[in-house]
Amino acid sequence: MQVDFYHLTRSPIDRVLPQIAGRLLAQDARLLVVASDESTRNRLDASLWTWSAESFLPHGQAGRADDSLQPVLIAGDVTSANGARNIAIVDGEWRDAALGFDRAFHFFSEESIVAARAAWKGLAGRDGVERRYWRQTESGWEQAA
Repeated sequence: MQVDFYHLTRSPIDRVLPQIAGRLLAQDARLLVVASDESTRNRLDASLWTWSAESFLPHGQAGRADDSLQPVLIAGDVTSANGARNIAIVDGEWRDAALGFDRAFHFFSEESIVAARAAWKGLAGRDGVERRYWRQTESGWEQAA
């Protein structure tokens, strides 16, 4: 399984997540988005509706509709009620339950960099786990490790 660490230094998660979700949906893949804070989940819900003037990303929040039908499901915990094999952890709090997915996107900011470093080190040497570290530059995302 692949774990991509995304260090948010230039753009907020509200602008980055829709791009990742859009790429996954274009591949007919599903995504579970996890944030423990309800206000963060509500903000991301609004962002996925309005991120582009030309379109929106089909999604829903866990428990509000038929979760199994949602291509992108925003939830407070790591329960893939939509059958997603991809997970985006957007609150900077790594969860080992994400290792049950095919791919994890771990987004973190300066406020959660210590926890992200601990998660990075904790995943080192684990069987079947490939880690990648992405940083934002002026020209976009660059893989740094």
